[in-house]
Amino acid sequence: MRLAYDPSHYRDNTNLKDTIDAVARLGYEWVELSPRKDFIWFYEYPKVDRQLIKDLKRYCSDAGVQISSVLPVQQWSSPNEEERQAAVRNWKRCIEITSELGVDLMNSEFSGDKNRPAESEAAFVKSMEELMPIFEKEGIKLNLQSHPNDFIELNIEAIRMIRAFDKDWIRLVYSVAHAFFYDDGIGDVARHLDEAGDLLAHVLIADTLNHKAAFGLRYIINPPNANVTIHQHLNPGQGEINFDALYRKLREMKFDGIVTNSVFAYPDKPEWSNDVTLKSIKEGLYI
Repeated sequence: MRLAYDPSHYRDNTNLKDTIDAVARLGYEWVELSPRKDFIWFYEYPKVDRQLIKDLKRYCSDAGVQISSVLPVQQWSSPNEEERQAAVRNWKRCIEITSELGVDLMNSEFSGDKNRPAESEAAFVKSMEELMPIFEKEGIKLNLQSHPNDFIELNIEAIRMIRAFDKDWIRLVYSVAHAFFYDDGIGDVARHLDEAGDLLAHVLIADTLNHKAAFGLRYIINPPNANVTIHQHLNPGQGEINFDALYRKLREMKFDGIVTNSVFAYPDKPEWSNDVTLKSIKEGLYI
């Protein structure tokens, strides 16, 4: 099992070198390279040159940290064809960067428009048809997660979409913080993992509240019924996820993929947050 850290707590006010050093200081040998303005940002063309790739490899080597995966988020499922094409261009560069870093895994989200699911699915399939030969040429695997407000929010629908491509290098990311979106407010984490079965490759650890609870008033939105999507990435124990059931199921499955600390609600106190979350992961998975 690879225990990794998503350094989103450090993305806005810490440079790339200091971020990698922080990952090592917090006790990790692996880092999930999530979006950040000075490397690969959400929906944008990567602002990365050969020198920055060389520097990042040196930062990681000096700190004793390896990159578990590179995480771009692009609108590759957009029903707007111009936007989709731009996302595919951005993806091609992201794949190239990942290859030059010597990393063999990327993970991402489905994106798209949940109010236009059929059109978004068609756009996603079209993008994948363009990108799959490049992934295979570079020898890079891909893990995908359904995400709140994406055209796929349900866990089982993500699994079906992945199975539709029938590629052994395309597998599932399970984000614990999205569990209440994965089954419309039930949050049955054990069932979600059973659904995933052999497709499960990556688990993101963070807690959240059930947005469907309290008669739909767990979060109060004004005006009522506004078209918004909300969740959190809290320390385990601060939300309503059943972590005992989650860890028990992962142990039963003998899960041996990537487990990532995906808490990023506390940029003002990341060390404290990591102490809480890392303790939960290690005790829950007997690491």
